[in-house]
Amino acid sequence: MSEVLENTIYVSEKAKAKVKQLMLDAGVSEDPSYFLRVGVVGGGCSGLSYKLDFDNEIKPMDQVFEDNGVKIVTDLKSFLYLVNTELEFSDGLNGKGFYFNNPNASRSCGCGESFAV
Repeated sequence: MSEVLENTIYVSEKAKAKVKQLMLDAGVSEDPSYFLRVGVVGGGCSGLSYKLDFDNEIKPMDQVFEDNGVKIVTDLKSFLYLVNTELEFSDGLNGKGFYFNNPNASRSCGCGESFAV
């Protein structure tokens, strides 16, 4: 049985735990106006890079999602690259922090921080 994709951005359990911890560390976890802003910017080895930050201002063309208890906001242009992407977190010996499982990427670089479509 295949999973039905809903044109959203997904958050794994490990990524959720790390986002919640970072929000706590930043002192914004108790403020419901804060969310995780995800974006795509030009640059990196493969042409496009991911950007993550905490924000509390939603802009007119922003796309708003919630998965696994994490509110995610992205601009419309970035969302075209991020449809059905899952935010992951790795903290093992070869851990690379946050990374994206992006079904839209035709290739990504070795560092996992940039991609091409």
